[in-house]
Amino acid sequence: MSEGLNRFLIAAAGLIGAAGVGLSAAAAHMGGAFTGTAASFLLMHAPVFLAIGLLGSNRMLRIAGMILLVAVVLFSGDLLARDFLGGRLFPFAAPTGGTLLIVGWLAVAASAFAGRKH
Repeated sequence: MSEGLNRFLIAAAGLIGAAGVGLSAAAAHMGGAFTGTAASFLLMHAPVFLAIGLLGSNRMLRIAGMILLVAVVLFSGDLLARDFLGGRLFPFAAPTGGTLLIVGWLAVAASAFAGRKH
């Protein structure tokens, strides 16, 4: 199970990194303020998913990675919906994603104290 999740996080890193680069270009050409912010969040979290996928040293770290993945998709997805669809994904999608980003990063910190069980 952990190897499959690690591979999933590595794949997510690649896709999120590519999306971040593409959205950065879109923001530069179309001037979407929300798109630029979403691109920045995607680009800053892509290396995190890669690191967790490669290290995945304990269950807590992998859970933290999944929390961060859901969080960045919600947060960035809501910002992108505002620029491209003219509305939100759903009410409080961005604040929910932002809160989960904080929770995910706290889970990363907590994983430092978890055992190295796979």
